Amino acid sequence: MPKITLPDGAVLSFDEPITVADVAASIGPRLAKATLGARVNGELRDAGATIAQDATVELVTARDKAGRSSADALYLIRHSCAHVMAEAIQRLFPGVQLVYGPPVDNGFYYDLAVPPERPLAAGDFSAIEQEMAAIIAADRPFTRYELPGAAGLTKLAQEGSKYKIDNAERAIAGGSQTLSWYATGAPGSGFEDLCQGPHVPSTGRIGAFKVMSIAASYWHGDAASDSLTRVYGTAWADKEQLDAHLRQLEEAKLRDHRVLGKQLHLFVLDDLVGPGLVLWPPHGAILRRELEEFIRAELTKQGYQQVYTPHIGKLDLYRTSGHFPYYQDSQYPPMILHEQLQALATEGASCAELANRLHSGAVEGYLLKPMNCPHHIRIYASQQRSYRDLPVRLAEFGTVYRWEQSGEINGMVRVRGFTQDDAHLFCREDQAAAEMRGCLKLVRHIFDTLGMADFRVRVGLRNPDSSKYVGVPEDWDRAEAVCREGAASLGRPFTEEPGEAAFYGPKIDFIVRDVIGREWQLGTIQVDYNLPERFDLGYIGADNQWHRPVMIHRAPFGAFERFVGVLIEHFSGSFPTWLAPEQVRVMPISEKTTEYGARVLERLAAMGARAQVDDSNNRIQAKVRAAAEARVPYMLVVGPRDEEAETVSVRARGIRSDLGAIPLAAFLGSLAEEIRTRGAVTVLGHHFPGAGAEA
Repeated sequence: MPKITLPDGAVLSFDEPITVADVAASIGPRLAKATLGARVNGELRDAGATIAQDATVELVTARDKAGRSSADALYLIRHSCAHVMAEAIQRLFPGVQLVYGPPVDNGFYYDLAVPPERPLAAGDFSAIEQEMAAIIAADRPFTRYELPGAAGLTKLAQEGSKYKIDNAERAIAGGSQTLSWYATGAPGSGFEDLCQGPHVPSTGRIGAFKVMSIAASYWHGDAASDSLTRVYGTAWADKEQLDAHLRQLEEAKLRDHRVLGKQLHLFVLDDLVGPGLVLWPPHGAILRRELEEFIRAELTKQGYQQVYTPHIGKLDLYRTSGHFPYYQDSQYPPMILHEQLQALATEGASCAELANRLHSGAVEGYLLKPMNCPHHIRIYASQQRSYRDLPVRLAEFGTVYRWEQSGEINGMVRVRGFTQDDAHLFCREDQAAAEMRGCLKLVRHIFDTLGMADFRVRVGLRNPDSSKYVGVPEDWDRAEAVCREGAASLGRPFTEEPGEAAFYGPKIDFIVRDVIGREWQLGTIQVDYNLPERFDLGYIGADNQWHRPVMIHRAPFGAFERFVGVLIEHFSGSFPTWLAPEQVRVMPISEKTTEYGARVLERLAAMGARAQVDDSNNRIQAKVRAAAEARVPYMLVVGPRDEEAETVSVRARGIRSDLGAIPLAAFLGSLAEEIRTRGAVTVLGHHFPGAGAEA
């Protein structure tokens, strides 16, 4: 009979098979009432699931002791809410057929086949929500039942939904012997849906929800197949969580980098240039250049050497590295040599034959580089290395190209061409841990300087059962040990995620939480024993023998495009003074002080500050408003008294009132210090400490 091991190590013994709900009840009635489901031997299960063998069990409740909802709790709530929404829609619109309805980040969706004569629209959301509320108020149980595969297909054939039949056939082809349904209530008496589960115990456990949006989709994601309607929703443990999420969405709209980027002239996306290919106009170029200079100074301190590599490389380079074909789906098509392309055309070779010859190496060509690492490897291999030369640290702001589906391109954060703050370190095995710590120190410095110190760490490991990974297990074990040791050295909890490693090595990813609570995957560090092997890299050791170096890949920003997109939203376009494209705007009150304003601008330019003068005929209030909309950190209002006293009247971004007049020389000195220290010392802190922090 089963023994149940709980997360705290306690063991409960039972005389017969027991459900998850009964395990919770054996601990206490309050826990039984709160339990939504459980992790049983690592698998998420219903509260009604039966446990017949010894198992580890981690009960899932809507909220933990700290009031937070786990990812498992939200998964159960959202999966269940998707069913409730589907039932509500079918009640209101009987001709609708269900296709597929999974949970996703922050919510769920359901793909539906909707009769063309009555399409769904946003105007239907209120009625759908009312019907969902009635289903939840009824608090009907989610009841699971199973049928053998053949009997299940017969049932679906009688119901006549080709979409559910397809789902079932795919499940059976994947090895399922049975098909499962979930009914809200007793089977056969109401709504039910083909589903693997799991779900919460009853509809009344769903909490707070909202129907969010509607979009077009396609069956199996194929534009040539059936057109579907996708209805998105969100669900949370309670109204407080839902309201917080909705507030975050509203704030995110105000911070949308696509809107602010256009408003502040930071980047341009032009259809004639191509989707996902970013143009950097002057203001965006300043932002990028400052970030480059910032990290370049740190690289110099750590002994990196700058290199440059071309934007393309021979296919054989990427065949050797493994990027072609392992990474083929994310690459642009190869560029075939003219003479070979002509020969293929003359002999009438098919596209399939061309693809086969590309894979076999019979056809040569070039590829827009998807990664910088093979090029850096060839720089390392260009001369003989001694153990005394190691580590060799090669850095490049290298542009790479990835093929993204059109529907996945998103402003600056998902693009097809991007520049990485890339570096590759070649070191002895006994140096790997120290080099990893140096990379981590650089990442921490970047995040701390930019006010992005709220991050979590994810260690991506290989999945031993997958054929995706190259190399021998022993090398992977050593590389993963370096990643674990490095992650532990940061002094904060980290997660391990099997299956998330690159094909050549494990990695540490940094997931940064911005000021409104959203998470972004930014910097990454990878430890690699395999590419040095594939390229036969080496160095002469102290024993005068040939040894294989360890390779570390690292990119703290990741990609400038994505990083800048995240920064725009994190700061809502109000960048720290050192980073702001325009740092100061001078505003003469009238034509009488235009000449003095020009002299102030000259002084600012002489110290290297990025400044402009607004010498328009607009009233000063309009000038201040324009500068505020441009997110300029400091505004200097100059009038006759300022000219006479050689002062400037200071206004700061985010502070409505005039802070007062100070000597121009004093402002210039404090501004220079603020820029030099990247905000550790500020004009406000030095001259106007009571005015509050820069907004």
